[in-house]
Amino acid sequence: MILVTGGTGFLGSYIIKLLVEKGYRVRAIRRSSKLPTWMDESVFKNVEWVEGDVLDVVALEEAMEGVEAVIHSAAVVSFLKKERKTMYQVNIDGTTNVVNVMLEKNINRLVYISSVAALGRTAGGGHVNEERKWEESKINTHYAITKHKAEMEVWRGISEGLNAVILNPSTILGFGDWTTGSCAIFKNIQKGISWFTPGINGFVDVEDVAKATMQILESEITEQRFIVNGHTWPFKKLQETIAENFGKKKPTRAANPFLLGIAWRIEKIKSLLTGHKPLLTKESAKVACSQTWFENEKLLNALPGFTYRPLEETIKKACDQYKQIAS
Repeated sequence: MILVTGGTGFLGSYIIKLLVEKGYRVRAIRRSSKLPTWMDESVFKNVEWVEGDVLDVVALEEAMEGVEAVIHSAAVVSFLKKERKTMYQVNIDGTTNVVNVMLEKNINRLVYISSVAALGRTAGGGHVNEERKWEESKINTHYAITKHKAEMEVWRGISEGLNAVILNPSTILGFGDWTTGSCAIFKNIQKGISWFTPGINGFVDVEDVAKATMQILESEITEQRFIVNGHTWPFKKLQETIAENFGKKKPTRAANPFLLGIAWRIEKIKSLLTGHKPLLTKESAKVACSQTWFENEKLLNALPGFTYRPLEETIKKACDQYKQIAS
C-alpha cells in the first residue's frame, strides 16, 4: 500500500497513474471530490481516497494506517503575496506533519517531491548540482524558501531513522490544468505572446518525474537527493517551440529586466481591477531573468537505463492534447 499526498495535483496524478499501472495498492489524500480532468477517470477507480489534507493530522494518521511507503507530493506553488501564508503552512507545516506521523507509525519509506528551487538561486546563476548549499539571496522566491525549509524537516526525519529520498524536479511540463502552475505557459502562448524572457532554466517531462519517483521508490537508495531535470533551455527556445506547435507566431521582442519590471507592475494593477491572477509577478519576473543550469548526472548514474525524453517530444504531445480541449 502506497500513500500519495497531492494525488489530485499535476505531478501527483501522473504518479498515481504509474502506481496503478504497476499493480500497487494506492491510497491518496484529497481535499475535495474533484478529480483531475486531464487524466482518464478510470485511473482513479482503483484508488482509495481519504478526505483531508496534510495540515489535518488526524486525517494523516488515518490515511497512513497499513501503509508501507509514502510519496509526498502535496505542495502549493505560488508567486502571489495573498497565497503566501497558505503556501508556508502547506509546504512546511504539512511536511512536518507527514514526517512526524510516519515516524510515529514506523512507516519507513518516504519519497519527498521537492524542487530545484530548494537548492537556491544566486544573481550570477551558473551551474547547480546536488551539492549546492542554500544561500540567502534576493533571487530566491518565497516558494523556494518554503521548499528549502520543508527539506530540512525531511532531513530531520532521516536523522531520526526515516528511510527517505528527496527529488528536486526542475520546471515540470506536460498535459494538465493549463490555467495554473507551469502548465499555464502553454495557455499563455496559445493566446499569443509577442515577448520572450532572457532567462535559462531547467525543464522536465511530468511523466519522466513520475517514472523517476517510481524507480527511486523501488530502489534501496536512501538519505540522498537527486535533481530531476531533463533539459536546460533558454526561455526563448521554450516559448518558440510551444508557439510553433500551436501554429502561433513566435515571440520576437526581448523583455529585459527593466521591461519585466514594468510588466509585473501592470499585471498587478490589472489583477486588482479584474480579480484575475496576474500573468507575471515580481518573483516570477526574477526567475524569468535568472540563468541557471541544473545538472542531472547523479540521477542518471543512480538509475541505470533511465532516460529523459526529448523536450521537443514533450512539448508536441502536450500541445496536441491542449489543442483538443481548446477546440
